[in-house]
Amino acid sequence: MLKTPVSMTKISPHLSVVSPVYGCATILPALCAELAESLAAITEEYEIIFVNDASPDGAWEVIQQLAEADPRIRGVDLSRNFGQHAAIRAGLALARGDWVVVMDCDLQDQPAEIPKLYAKAMEGYEVVFGRRESRQDSTAKVLSARLYRKVLDYFTESNSDPAVANFGIYQRKVIEAFNGMQEQTRTLQLTIRWLGFHATSMNIEHAPRREGRSSYSYRRLLSMGLNIIVSESNKPLKLSISFGFFMAFSSLLYALYLVARYFLLDVSVAGWTSVIVSIYFVGGLLFANLGILGLYLGKVFDEAKSRPIYVVREVTWDYNRGLVGESDNGFS
Repeated sequence: MLKTPVSMTKISPHLSVVSPVYGCATILPALCAELAESLAAITEEYEIIFVNDASPDGAWEVIQQLAEADPRIRGVDLSRNFGQHAAIRAGLALARGDWVVVMDCDLQDQPAEIPKLYAKAMEGYEVVFGRRESRQDSTAKVLSARLYRKVLDYFTESNSDPAVANFGIYQRKVIEAFNGMQEQTRTLQLTIRWLGFHATSMNIEHAPRREGRSSYSYRRLLSMGLNIIVSESNKPLKLSISFGFFMAFSSLLYALYLVARYFLLDVSVAGWTSVIVSIYFVGGLLFANLGILGLYLGKVFDEAKSRPIYVVREVTWDYNRGLVGESDNGFS
């Protein structure tokens, strides 16, 4: 295991950069070079934390080589693929900087924008999000992302900007508050906004993807969105109750209408077709409501198990010698 020089532990860095890594092994050297150039314009006291989320392209070996060449680069290797947000949380648990930047590793989030985010933060903001004014993705992806955000905003009763993602700069106290929350399903942007710190956003340049493609398929996005909705909001339960009362009231009105037809207009009630259809319809609604309740019970079950959000397999420094400057809590 590679060891960080002791001199690196005596001074906490002014700036930390956290980047989850998946499927971008060949881009990492270029990313490090661009980060070094951009961060040097702010401070020489910085660290770069790469969290390998079980990338299948040998990214961990590349991270080890980069960390050996520059002690300001630190690598964390997760035991399996836990997902982007879990990888971000692993990196944030280890970040020591007064300010922390979170960015993707594919260079669509450009290191050259970090000094701009930092300068904006110096105006008195505790959080500055990067806003991708002109997103360099396919039209289908942009439209689906907007629809995804609108659905999430509706169910979570929030008002997010679809042009804003994880790329941003966060003050130390914001990260400490974020790390203190231990929900299993916790996304960076929604949680930061919930914390209520003084936040703003600014337009940044979004670059085309240099290699590969996003690992977020539509099916995976749907699954993640459902998890976020169930974790962040009880609105589906409220909608279920409202729809149940609406159905009951509509059934009562229809029953009164049939009684009036029978006694006042002497019109007999039709056969069993409408009855059978109604039974199946109401039965389907009951099963759907049970499914919604099951999702919430499943989330309670997941939280009650208190399993770790991520598991670290290896790091690029000697953690046992205390060179991290933090407790073991970051690995729980």
